[in-house]
Amino acid sequence: MNKALLILKREYLTRVRKKSFIIMTILVPFLFGAMTILPAWLAMQDDKEERTIAVYDGTDVFLGRLENTEYTKFHFIPQEEFLPIKEDIKNSGFYAVLFIPPNLLSANRAQIFSDKQVPIDLKMMVNRRLEQILENDKKQAVINESGIPDLDKKLAATRTNINLETIKVGDKGESVKSSTEIAMAVGYAAGFIIYMFVFIYGTMVMRGVMEEKTSRIVEVIISSVKPMQLMFGKIVGIGLVGLTQLLFWVIIGGAIIAGVQTFAGGDPSQAMEQTQNLMNSQGVTMAPAVQAQQQNMALEIVDMISNLNLPLLLGCFIFYFLGGFLMYSSLMGAIGSAVDHDEEAQQLMLPVTLPLIFSIIILFPVVKNPEGALAFWASIVPFSSPIIMMVRVPFGVPVWELLLSMATLIASIAGTIWVAGKIYRTGILMYGKKVNFKEIIKWLRYRN
Repeated sequence: MNKALLILKREYLTRVRKKSFIIMTILVPFLFGAMTILPAWLAMQDDKEERTIAVYDGTDVFLGRLENTEYTKFHFIPQEEFLPIKEDIKNSGFYAVLFIPPNLLSANRAQIFSDKQVPIDLKMMVNRRLEQILENDKKQAVINESGIPDLDKKLAATRTNINLETIKVGDKGESVKSSTEIAMAVGYAAGFIIYMFVFIYGTMVMRGVMEEKTSRIVEVIISSVKPMQLMFGKIVGIGLVGLTQLLFWVIIGGAIIAGVQTFAGGDPSQAMEQTQNLMNSQGVTMAPAVQAQQQNMALEIVDMISNLNLPLLLGCFIFYFLGGFLMYSSLMGAIGSAVDHDEEAQQLMLPVTLPLIFSIIILFPVVKNPEGALAFWASIVPFSSPIIMMVRVPFGVPVWELLLSMATLIASIAGTIWVAGKIYRTGILMYGKKVNFKEIIKWLRYRN
C-alpha cells in the first residue's frame, strides 16, 4: 500500500509541478470565460445597428401601428414610391422594403425586399409584429360581440400565422426569391463541416507524425527525404483524402437536387397550379392533392437553394476547407514532431484548437446576425475565418471583405507552415526530452 502511495505521489507531483500545467490551469478559465463573454458582448453591440424599413401597406390596417424599436424604424410610404425604392434599395437609404398586399387577410402572405439576405432575428420580429396586430384586431372584434357562446374557443381561433417571404433584389432591380432559413442552414452546415474535417484530419496528421517518430521509422525515411518534404507530403496527402470525401458528397447532393427537380416536374409555378386545381376540383381524392403539395414544397426548397450563388459557395468552401486544413494541420504536425507521448500532445494542442472551439461557440450568434461586428472580425481573423466566413457567404458578403479574409488566411498559412517546418525539422529526431513552449521558441531561432 505504501509503495502504491509513493507511486501516486510521484505521478501527481511530477505533473502538477510542470510550468505548462500551472500556466494552463490559471489561463484556461480566463480564456473560456473570454470566449463566452466576448461573443455575448459583441452580439449585444450588433443589436445596436440602426435599420430603417420602408413599409407599403395595401390593407391600411397597419398604418402607423408598427411601433419602432430603439434600433429598427418603420417608415410608411405611398404606393407610387414602392416600386422605385424596391428596384434600387441600395441607394434608397432604406435597409429593406416591407410589402403588405391588399389580400393579406385572406392570403396570410407578405414580402420583405432587400439587397442582401435579411437576418433571421429581423424577419422574426417583423413577422411577429404583423401577426400580433391582426390577432389583437380579431380578439377585439370577438370581445365586442355580446352574448357569444364558447368565447374562449373563439378567442383561441383568432391565432394568425403570416408567411413573410424574403426577396433578394439584385443590382439591376431583378428579384429572386430567397429564404433566410435556407441561407442560415447552408451557412451553419458548411461552417460545421469545415470545423469537423479540419479537427479530424488535423489530428490524423499529428497522430501519423507521432507514430512515425515513436516507432523510429522516420529515421529511415529522412535518410532519403528531407523533413520538410516529408511533412508536406503527409499534410497534402491527408488533405486530399478529406477533399475527395467532400467532393463526393457534393456530387451526391447535386444528384439528389436534380432528381427532386425531375421527379417533381421541374417548375414550381406549374406544381402550385396543379395543387390549386386538384384542391378546387370536386370528386378528386386528397391523395393526389397531398402529393402535389409535397412536390411543390420540395421544389420551393430546391428552387431557393438554387437561387443561392452556388459556384461562389462551392469555391469558397473548397478554399476555406483547404486553407483551414493547411494552417491547423501544419501546427498539429509540428506538435506531433515535438512530443513523444499523448499527454504532452494534449497539453500543446489546447492553445492551437482554442480558436476552433471559439468559432463553434460564436457560430449561432453569427448566423443570427451575419452583418455585425462579431461576424466581421471573426471572418477576417485567419484562425476563425475558415468557419465563420463560410457561415456568412450564403447571406452575401461584400467583395472587399471576402478578398481581405482570403488574403489574411493565405498570409497566415505561409507563416504557420514556416513555423511548423522549423519545429518539425528539430523535433522529429529528438527523443526522451520533454518539450515546453520555451524550448520550442529556441527551435524557431535555429538557423537552417
